[in-house]
Amino acid sequence: MIHNFKNHLHSLRITLKFFVNSTHFPTVAVAVTVVTAALLFANITPASLPDRPEPLAYSPELPAVTVVPPAPALRPTTAPTTGKDAGWPEDYTLIDGQLQSGDSLNDTLRRGQLTTDDRRAVIDALAGLLDFRSLRPGDRFQVVLDEHKELVEYRYQSGPLETYRVYRQADHRLQAEKMAVQLTRRTKQISGRIDSSLLAAFRPHGEKPRLAYAFAEIFASRFDFNVEIRRGDSYELVFEKYYHDEQFVGYGRLLKATYRRANGEVLTAFHYETKNTASHFDPEGRELGASFLRSPVPVARVTSGFTYARRHPILDQTRPHLAVDLAAPRGTPVMASADGRVVFRRRDGGNGNMVTIDHGNGYRSSYAHLNRFRKGLQVGDRVQQKDIIGYIGATGLATGPHVCYRIQKNGRYVDPMGLEFKPRSVLEGAELAAFRQHRQEITQLAAELADGPRVVKSREITVEPDQRLTML
Repeated sequence: MIHNFKNHLHSLRITLKFFVNSTHFPTVAVAVTVVTAALLFANITPASLPDRPEPLAYSPELPAVTVVPPAPALRPTTAPTTGKDAGWPEDYTLIDGQLQSGDSLNDTLRRGQLTTDDRRAVIDALAGLLDFRSLRPGDRFQVVLDEHKELVEYRYQSGPLETYRVYRQADHRLQAEKMAVQLTRRTKQISGRIDSSLLAAFRPHGEKPRLAYAFAEIFASRFDFNVEIRRGDSYELVFEKYYHDEQFVGYGRLLKATYRRANGEVLTAFHYETKNTASHFDPEGRELGASFLRSPVPVARVTSGFTYARRHPILDQTRPHLAVDLAAPRGTPVMASADGRVVFRRRDGGNGNMVTIDHGNGYRSSYAHLNRFRKGLQVGDRVQQKDIIGYIGATGLATGPHVCYRIQKNGRYVDPMGLEFKPRSVLEGAELAAFRQHRQEITQLAAELADGPRVVKSREITVEPDQRLTML
């Protein structure tokens, strides 16, 4: 048997040698290569790869829009809504996308494959409901088309609380509405010790810097975090955080704030809402917001104080410095220290970009060396205490980013840090009794949350279209 196998093998070698040397080999080799490639290609299409979507009728440099096959289970989790909504047909096409830089609302509608008539109808329906000037890159939109490529619904989300819906009514006309939003509100407590700065003391908790700024603002009329903070001071804060689809969207009310100074002094504030206002009050019912803030930048570093003889760092001359210089990173917001009217807003020589506010009763405040003014701020505008008027910079004669803060009383400059002002209001009678009950409830809540950093009170809430929800 072995002998027969050797004979067959020898015959096969002779045959192959003859075939390779023949003129038929190149033709057969090419044929084999083509067949092999065809079989390989057949194995990777379309059974093993998803269908490629049809090209959309818009520029390829805008890849943010995705056409999703008409199956509810395939809807992206990043869409403004989740799950198949009532009123949608069984067969539909869902298109999700984002507003690109330089886009208009009409651009999003065009990328959503809407007809010219439908685009015009959607814009008309949203007019007066959605402020088209507020649109920002990154805003999300969603288009639902039926099997005939006719518009079923259009949604535009310009923020966690701003979702607008345009839908087709029974008479085929389009109707627009602002939608209610489901949020999760979590209440938690944090505390810490001051070793260097308030911002550094907040940092281990992983919270945003704006929470530390808001904490400082509460006590801005009683305590200057720029010059009075000391190592060994400590703080406690009970506050709200809002989440949408498990993503943090902003801070809510700061319910209770406590600052303990190393010298034993304790400052405590409770958030409380009266019929006329929502503010923070001390335990005795005195509103903490005074007629003037002690500082227009709650967390900053004092680099020059109020003096009649200071060596100017650039001019190298001794001259009065009837102001306080507050240094902070470029772009840090600067607040109006009190209610008033803007009487000056422009470049002013060595003062750089400067704003002056008239507060009445002989008081004026000025803010110099600003990097830029708040968008839209003009002479004659009314501003309220804590309104942003500009941003810290180094314009004019300045060695670094800071704001030069001045206050005039009847035309005479006075030390902003030395002024004493009365509380805005004091609770009395039934309002004071209601506040005391509220204070007791918040104190009990703070005690429950103090058991550990993982203790959080959570509640699902619905924000209705006409409801205002203020977030930091």
